[in-house]
Amino acid sequence: MGTLRRLVRGSVVVLVVLVAVVAAGALSGPGGIPWAVPVTVLPGAPPVPPPPPPPEKPRDRPTPEDDPRTTPIGVPLPPPPGGGTHAFTKLQDDGVTPVAYDPCKPVHYVLRPQGAPAGAEAIVHEAVARIAEVTGLRFVHDGYSDEPMAVDRPIFQPERYGDRWAPVLIGWHTEQEVPALAGDVVGQAGSAAVSLGSGPRVYVTGSVALDAPQLAPVLDRRDGRAVVAAIVLHELGHLVGLAHVEDAGQLMYPKVQEELTDLAAGDLAGLARLGAGPCVPQL
Repeated sequence: MGTLRRLVRGSVVVLVVLVAVVAAGALSGPGGIPWAVPVTVLPGAPPVPPPPPPPEKPRDRPTPEDDPRTTPIGVPLPPPPGGGTHAFTKLQDDGVTPVAYDPCKPVHYVLRPQGAPAGAEAIVHEAVARIAEVTGLRFVHDGYSDEPMAVDRPIFQPERYGDRWAPVLIGWHTEQEVPALAGDVVGQAGSAAVSLGSGPRVYVTGSVALDAPQLAPVLDRRDGRAVVAAIVLHELGHLVGLAHVEDAGQLMYPKVQEELTDLAAGDLAGLARLGAGPCVPQL
């Protein structure tokens, strides 16, 4: 947190320097040649200190935008009357408000195509579109990546993705590649949250790992596509902040229920709240 506070103070210094440059540019003579401005130094006066050096670019996070958006891009769907059972992965310090993605910024995602079953990419895009519809969050597909899935995945990878938070990584794996997929686990997902000082926490990126060896045979069944689509939708619910619930009537129930292929009332109520998180333009 201390690093981020220092970075904020540094951004103020940049602003002062930029203003000074603009003011000097206004004092130009014919042909764009700056006029010489005489400086009177009184006898015995201390020397004028040189201007402070420009602050270094942040090393632990992206450079803040010059003109960040401060209003949500979309609007969540109204929750069903009466709501339903839902839970959140993380809460703010008040113990009530869920941690969520910033609704004023798009959520970028990339696909890791290695090992994906036939037709899997379309299923992922459709599930992402469904989550976007319910939450009001805007998702942007940035193409493909060969980034390996890792438990301690860096959230800021400028050498791979540029000066921005690393996009959400969605891929198909084996349990040897992702040990969390061992046994009958068919998917794992989650997001990383950051905060600026004492401000609210927001998710900035995440990952979704899907078990290719277990799900590929399901896709070959007559009703398999709908089942796999529901599993992907369940994992994307985790990605944006939903936790498991002990209500078998909800898609966020921890066991696959082949007859339940879409979000239920509690899932929709929770996602509506996750789409109404705070905007944090500094991040």
